[in-house]
Amino acid sequence: MNKGKYFITTAIAYTSGKPHIGNTYEIVLADAIARFKRLNGYDVLFQTGTDEHGQKIQLKAEEKGITPQAFVDDIAGQVRKIWDTMNTSYDIFARTSDPHHKEVVQKIFKKLYEKGDIYKGKYEGWYCTPCESFFTDSQLVDGKCPDCGRPVTRASEEAYFFKMSKYADRLMKHIEENPQFIQPEARKNEMVNNFLKPGLQDLCVSRTSFTWGVPVDFDPKHVIYVWIDALSNYITFPGFDPDGNHGELYSKYWPANVHLIGKDILRFHTIYWPIILMALDLPLPKQVFGHPWLLVGDGKMSKSKGNVLYADDLVDLYGLDAIRYYLLHDIPFAADGVMTHELIIERTNADLANILGNLVNRTITMTHKYFGGKIGVLSEKEAIDDELIQLALETPKKVEAKMDELKVADAISEIFTLLRRANKYIDETTPWVLGKDESKKARLDTVLYNLLETIRIAATLLFPFMPTTAEKIFSQLNLKMGEWESLEQFGLIPEGHEVGTAEILFARLDAAKKLEEVEGFYKARQEAEAPKKAPMPEVPEVPEIVIDDFAKVQLRVAKVVNCENVPKSKKLLRFDLDLGDHKRQVLSGIAKYYKPEDLIGHNVVIVANLKPIKMMGLESCGMILSAKCGEDDLRVMFADHAEPGAVLA
Repeated sequence: MNKGKYFITTAIAYTSGKPHIGNTYEIVLADAIARFKRLNGYDVLFQTGTDEHGQKIQLKAEEKGITPQAFVDDIAGQVRKIWDTMNTSYDIFARTSDPHHKEVVQKIFKKLYEKGDIYKGKYEGWYCTPCESFFTDSQLVDGKCPDCGRPVTRASEEAYFFKMSKYADRLMKHIEENPQFIQPEARKNEMVNNFLKPGLQDLCVSRTSFTWGVPVDFDPKHVIYVWIDALSNYITFPGFDPDGNHGELYSKYWPANVHLIGKDILRFHTIYWPIILMALDLPLPKQVFGHPWLLVGDGKMSKSKGNVLYADDLVDLYGLDAIRYYLLHDIPFAADGVMTHELIIERTNADLANILGNLVNRTITMTHKYFGGKIGVLSEKEAIDDELIQLALETPKKVEAKMDELKVADAISEIFTLLRRANKYIDETTPWVLGKDESKKARLDTVLYNLLETIRIAATLLFPFMPTTAEKIFSQLNLKMGEWESLEQFGLIPEGHEVGTAEILFARLDAAKKLEEVEGFYKARQEAEAPKKAPMPEVPEVPEIVIDDFAKVQLRVAKVVNCENVPKSKKLLRFDLDLGDHKRQVLSGIAKYYKPEDLIGHNVVIVANLKPIKMMGLESCGMILSAKCGEDDLRVMFADHAEPGAVLA
């Protein structure tokens, strides 16, 4: 059975650091969809990968003293390792530092330029380095980046721009005529009302302030910006060629059936990317699905909050399919999901151990106990059997309907409804009672056969979501997993079939002991990864002073309004400080220890009455207090709790 082609992609992970479980959720979700489509008879192409260019990566590489390529090679390796740890079945792992990708991106840029859709201009606005995005005054929120809330810096540079507004009406028409193009519905309304209806501005698509990226081949001082570079991966890796010599995979699979992305990058995939495709005269993906976030406790995962969970750690603690199940079952279709260790334990016990594991174990064990492991056929049917058999035959259709809407959690719930019904069937038929009566042996044989067939169907349906567990179940059944057609019949296990050995699929967890183990796990990890503190430097002796001497020094709190590196100096940072009643400029030799964006917005303590001096041709009116905490460690004394201008007494 071949239902046709199905091309699914994830967003490509940004190689600034190891992906956490929130990032990993997307690849597991995409894998479940891809596996289900293959089972359901589709010819599937599944693409994922890494986004490897940009200013932030160049800066991180410089901090480590390595090349950007070496930096992204390391992070891309970590991403791929986690994707493999989660048993994901991707066909293409795209890396935007790939030479062929860069060559095609240059061709795309040039084609759009020659068509008149890209032109050279100048950008002036606010720039957020972590998000690598420009913003206007009106887009800022409380003077900060509207996406991440971090400080922004004023930027002005020559750039190439893409004529977004030229295609806005055409995109709006496409969205109206294709209601499934942006899903869920709330995401579509957000894009239309917040971005398309107010009007689109032309998009900055090149940079000159960094070099780690794809150079514009006809203007090499410009680097092609992320919008064209990263988004084009969806067509470059299958084999798109702007000259028309497309590769086999592109010709066969494009347009994609679904781009699976996080809701935070919806604008890029539902406005920027479709317009780029329109400008290239290419068909648009059939659907862009913006999935929700995975939260930890009561908030989004953040290293600064110390609440980041990593997939490989969770797999070590609970097992692969327990984590896959939680991610796929407990994250709603259109609302953010929550993950905590307590909830993972609860779900493992309630669903995986009690409902699934218990059913399989009891059924295989009873088959061995009463029939030496060999099962017969349906010989003594009763009316109570029909309800279970009917549900077993209806469940594949219900799961298929939910998966067609990408309602993965609901699809899994349909399978567990069948498993619950099978457990209830055991209670209703009481096989342990039937086993005591020789005259009821044929009836017992039928009961166990019905249970084994139900497990066969359920395990087949579970494979896309929990592939390792499904394989273990089929091993215990001593069967090979069948194709989708095998789900349309009840009674495929042959007469006299001998089942395998019963093994525990999921052991029940003692919540208190498990949480204690989790605490110990993370404590040991923290201790192992903690930097070894250098000994405190020896403090030199100085002459004693009296209070009158100390009173000569005025210490005041100052807010860092702006901070930047001093040109031609590796040590100095230049500060614009607000002391409440006036502003002043101070220079400090701490560039080795802090990046400017890490200091903007904080309150610091300064010696306010220090005689001004000149450094690198700039006047410094004060001194910022800092503490030397080691041989190569210096910390600024922050006073964020105090008001700017306050005097330390």
